[in-house]
Amino acid sequence: MHPLRAYLLRFVPELTDADWQPLAEVLRPHHLRRGEHLLQAGESWPVLALLLHGTCRLYYPRPDGEERTTYFFFENHLLGDYAGCLTGKPSQLNIQALVDTELVVFDYAVLRQLYQERPVYERFGRLLAEYHLLGTDARLVEQLLLSPEERYRALLSSGKTKILERIPQHLVANYLGITPVSLSRIRARVARGH
Repeated sequence: MHPLRAYLLRFVPELTDADWQPLAEVLRPHHLRRGEHLLQAGESWPVLALLLHGTCRLYYPRPDGEERTTYFFFENHLLGDYAGCLTGKPSQLNIQALVDTELVVFDYAVLRQLYQERPVYERFGRLLAEYHLLGTDARLVEQLLLSPEERYRALLSSGKTKILERIPQHLVANYLGITPVSLSRIRARVARGH
């Protein structure tokens, strides 16, 4: 079974072969080398991509030249500039491959057309939007209400072990909104049981 079809079935188990076929026909492979971007701030590319192999990060450039990592993508994650797809405006975010990465991409316009033609896709779109809203809200609450150490402890207990196993420590620190030195201190305190 195609990995994108398996992804869709997580949200809409009623997806039939006839429903899947129009999307399957427009899928295209896309390869990113380590450090290469799928999308950069200021660009407009209204596509969605399923990550097949590799790792990507989503980050925002700040006016002071710093970057703020807000999300990591691993295998079987759907990614793209959702806001740009919906508004048609240039992206405010960057999506960068941290290792050589394989994706399958499709134009958002195809999904929008399928919303009209096949109710199962409209249901998928709603459930996907709800899923992302909950994830974004949880991330926002974490950033606004938790201390750096609480954010680290929350990451440890979240089940997001791939972040701790596969992401360089300086990017984990950036994701937590702290410096690498602060992360080292927090890790040492947590390891000592304090």
